[in-house]
Amino acid sequence: MAARSLFFVGPERVELRERPVPGPDADEVLVDTLFSAVSPGTELLVYRDEVPEEMAVDETIPALDGSFSYPMTYGYACVGEVTETGADVDDDWVGRTVFVFHPHESRFLARPEELHVVPDGCSPAQATLLPTVETAANLVMDGRPRLGERVAVFGQGPVGLATTAVLSRFPLASLAAVEPDRKRRERALELGADEAYAPADARAELAPTGPATATGEGVDLSVEVSGDPEALDDAVGVAGYDSRVVVGSWYGTKRAPLELGGRYHRSRIELQSSQVSTVDPSLRGRWDKQRRLDTAWDLLSSVDTAQFLTHRVDISDAPDAYELLSDRSDGVVQVLFEY
Repeated sequence: MAARSLFFVGPERVELRERPVPGPDADEVLVDTLFSAVSPGTELLVYRDEVPEEMAVDETIPALDGSFSYPMTYGYACVGEVTETGADVDDDWVGRTVFVFHPHESRFLARPEELHVVPDGCSPAQATLLPTVETAANLVMDGRPRLGERVAVFGQGPVGLATTAVLSRFPLASLAAVEPDRKRRERALELGADEAYAPADARAELAPTGPATATGEGVDLSVEVSGDPEALDDAVGVAGYDSRVVVGSWYGTKRAPLELGGRYHRSRIELQSSQVSTVDPSLRGRWDKQRRLDTAWDLLSSVDTAQFLTHRVDISDAPDAYELLSDRSDGVVQVLFEY
């Protein structure tokens, strides 16, 4: 048997390579991929060579060992069907539709503990968004929105839209989406945002106008998930006294220029990183990653995924898909590879 694997082989270059896939060992299963979702955040950093080479890819996911250096496989949102089991694995796995944190590949081996059974009522395409919704859940858990707060989400890609959708369920005073693309702003409004602004308008509409120490002005909680370092400065700029800014973007090798010499200096603004590989230490007494993942499955069943899944591309046309995402053309939000 052979598999088609997607490799990042150089800056803005991807290619498909065939490799043999043996039958499963005793403790493994064979998965034939149906869909895999492209991360327009991290994968574009890899595509553009904007990731520190010495950094480990992801120490928490077995399929993503190694470092960020070409050539490499990447991706973490595969949904497929179990077609064969090893001698020590229950045959009941055969025929099940499963989600696996695995790079883009048409066929691969995995252990049962790496498989997440797609629940009834969730389509295989929809299930590819599990990491997106889990990341949104983690951002909200880290941000801890409170009753009556003013909240802004900077960036309305897949993670930003999912975060907006989750936050819309809270009893907030207002929920604003900040995004340069008009169509994405419209999607954010459909998912529950009260207001949607282009970045140039956000500071004028959302920033506090009184003294730096004045309470009750500006945004109480900002979530930055645009992937653009300049957006972080915008998020700080609209923050009110004693507010929080949760940084969900990973900028890779890009630098974030911040204006910290003015209002920020006296406003006691908290900057907090948020990354889905771990759970907030203060919550670990009651929350672990499995509980958060279960919550993400529940959220996924009620989120309007039609606002996310804008493009389906055959894996053979992967180079075109990355060009589309890099240019942000044709109204693209989330690309799925079909196998």
